[in-house]
Amino acid sequence: MPESPRRLPLQLLLAVLAALPGAYLGAAGYLDLPHPELAPAGGALLYGIAIIGAAFVLSWAAEAAQVDISAGLALAVLALLAVLPEYAVDFVFSFHAGRTYAETGECLPGPDGADPCALALANMTGANRVLVGVGWPVVVLVATIAVLRARRRGGHDSATTHEWCVQMPRTLTPEVVFLGIATLYSLTLPLRHTLTLADAAVLVSIFAAYAWRLAKAPPEEPDLIGTAAWVGGMHRTRRRWTVGLLFGFAGLVILTTAEHFAEGLVGTGRELGVNQFILVQWVAPLASESPELIVACLYAWRLKAGDSLGTLLSSKVNQWTLLVGTIPIVFALAAGTTAGLPLDGQQRFELLLTAAQSLFAVSILMDLALTVWGAAALFGLFMVQFVASITLSAAADRLVIIVLSGVYGVLALLQFVRHRGDVVRTTRDGLATPFAELEKVDRAAAG
Repeated sequence: MPESPRRLPLQLLLAVLAALPGAYLGAAGYLDLPHPELAPAGGALLYGIAIIGAAFVLSWAAEAAQVDISAGLALAVLALLAVLPEYAVDFVFSFHAGRTYAETGECLPGPDGADPCALALANMTGANRVLVGVGWPVVVLVATIAVLRARRRGGHDSATTHEWCVQMPRTLTPEVVFLGIATLYSLTLPLRHTLTLADAAVLVSIFAAYAWRLAKAPPEEPDLIGTAAWVGGMHRTRRRWTVGLLFGFAGLVILTTAEHFAEGLVGTGRELGVNQFILVQWVAPLASESPELIVACLYAWRLKAGDSLGTLLSSKVNQWTLLVGTIPIVFALAAGTTAGLPLDGQQRFELLLTAAQSLFAVSILMDLALTVWGAAALFGLFMVQFVASITLSAAADRLVIIVLSGVYGVLALLQFVRHRGDVVRTTRDGLATPFAELEKVDRAAAG
């Protein structure tokens, strides 16, 4: 890694400046310092911008940290930290749900009409479905455009980047396998009336096993650009201090703004007469997921589509394990009880659809390739559920969810049967095959 230039990158400065106003107002609210009162819509916008700025800082710091840890673990850390704002917003709603449960013994809609327990899961299910239904297809689109552009210029694409298809390296099989394991367990959640600490233990254990598996991957020289390259090119001591400072800054911004952002969204829905569940499910993820999607698109544009999809896949793993698993923990701490987070009918339907989409997503990655047809199916089915959720009545939307869940299930079964040989090989590689052997296969394919 060459030594980085001394000049502070403009994009880092802009991200910090974008985060500061919201961070100050958020901290001022907690510390009872003088600060202007914002309308709910203005507050949601300002705090949302701060979260986006902090998420970019987190992403750059996590990328630069790849210099010091193994490549596979670095991807997992990058994915985890890139969606830390998602965790913060979900934790706020979970904490409020727990406090409400402690006071009333159940999750009842508050004076603003919002069910705190429903909001606790709305952001998580929405973010998961946006990540797969929009993020993965966008990677294929950007990668295809990048390949066509390179070919027109006489360049050549790598073994992991092809026209109309993103081919993943075999070193990413753990992501596919552990997402599959988490998805199989998640299919039991819609059958429950509570999300319990036992569920938390299982899901967090799956994530821990996933991280342990990735920790066995050997380190390699990362391919960094922009701010990440500026930080990664520093001498070791300075680099580690800088990475730590960036993590600390972003963490403080998120801690001081997440609750205000969530309250702003709920307040905006109340003032505009918009369903607050819809705002939390679809609008909040735009702030927390956008930096991660941008980083993935940059990878794809640089003809590193395999790594791009790997980043989003790793994000899906940690959201579907660690995020879901920690929600009942936060709820239990706030409620002062070991009772699980109550799940009403609508939440169970949302969990069913999210799990079914995840199952189909795993099935089309069994051969470690995401084709344009697979991406189109993910996007098309997502758009059906998205439009239905904002236009139809609750009863009609539930019918659409049941039908779509069945479609996802049938398509997944067909894919598993079609790629039954790949299922065995991918599972073995993801769980047990040494990374040295997986890398040998990848080098042979690249050669």
